[in-house]
This record gives sequence, C-alpha cells and structure tokens, in this order.
Amino acid sequence: MENHNEEQNDMLTDLTIREFLDKTAAGEPLPGGGSVSALAGALAAALAEMVARLTVGKKGYEEFSEQMAAVAEEASRLRQEMARSIDRDADAYGQVLQAFRLPKESPEQAQKRRAAVEEAFKQAARVPLAVARDALRIFDLAETAVKRGNRNAASDGIVAALMAKTALLGAAGNVRINLDAIRDQDFVRDFAGQVRDLLAEIGRRESRLRLMADI
Repeated sequence: MENHNEEQNDMLTDLTIREFLDKTAAGEPLPGGGSVSALAGALAAALAEMVARLTVGKKGYEEFSEQMAAVAEEASRLRQEMARSIDRDADAYGQVLQAFRLPKESPEQAQKRRAAVEEAFKQAARVPLAVARDALRIFDLAETAVKRGNRNAASDGIVAALMAKTALLGAAGNVRINLDAIRDQDFVRDFAGQVRDLLAEIGRRESRLRLMADI
C-alpha cells in the first residue's frame, strides 16, 4: 500500500483489464503500487500454472507430469491469493484513512488515534510483505516450469519468473514506505530484516535462472 489521499470503494478485481488500466492511469490514489504488485504476482502465478498444465500428460514429459501437476496446483492457489491481495492493499489503505479521521481533541482521544494509526500502518506493511513472500514462491514455481516444463512454453515460464520478481520488488518497496510511519521499532526491525532477506533471495534466484535460460 502506498500513502495516498482517497478511499477505494469498488473491488478492483471486479474491473475489466481496460478499466483497471484506465483507473490506474487516471491520477486517482488507487490502484497504487501495492495493488499493481499483487496483480503482477497473480499474472506470474497464472503463467507458471499455464506452463505446468501444458506439460502434464504430454508426450516426452511423462517423468515430470506429477511434479508439474503439483506446480499447477500450487500456482493456482497462489494466483487466487495474489488476486485477493489486490483489494487487500486498498482495504489496508482505507484503514489508515479511517484511523487518521479519528478525533484527537482530548488526551484520551489522541492516544486512541495514535494507537489506531500505528495498527493501521502495521497492517499496511503486513499485506505487501505477504505479497513479497508469495512472489518468491511463485518465482520458484516458474523456475521449475522453465526447467522441467514444456519447452514450447519456456519463454512463458521466464516471463512468469520476471513478473514474480517485479511483484516482490514492488511489494518490498511498499513495506519499507509504511515502516517509516511505524513507531514500534521491534516491528520495524523484524519486517525490515524480512524484506532484506527476500530481496537477497530473489537476486540469487534470478541469477540462477538467467544462467539456466541464457537470458
């Protein structure tokens, strides 16, 4: 989630592709980078699933059919999870807005508002961190699809992996943005460390894929 200034009322996943693109380009706060990162992850999972399904039962790939069936099943689960995160990001942004709108005239109100804002920003960091974790898993599925899947769809698997990387990088950036607003330093250190680890892992995996696929 990014720090925008207006609420999102409609389900982004109910929009057509053209409507989503137009809404993103319209100069409105949402959808922002968090939702777009989740969409990138969903597309990555969909492509990995496609390559796996193009492999299962195909002649010459019998020894990998069971593995590719498992890839397709997990990719399907992650595709649906990423799709839900498109709107989760917008919902988390709405929680931040609601917290800032709480009254703060009395000391008690101000304290309640601070606590609500803190918790809202924590949730706004949790959503993209989950997206980043799932994106790393999708990258692994895509890499397996490139390595073991139908060779005619190898380029689709490569695109899936690169889209998963984009999802992870975008989500990681959104985690860091929201950590800047959080006072709980134990929380900040924990999430910042997880982001660093995920970024290091995706870098290693991408280098491995590039060597394997010669890209």
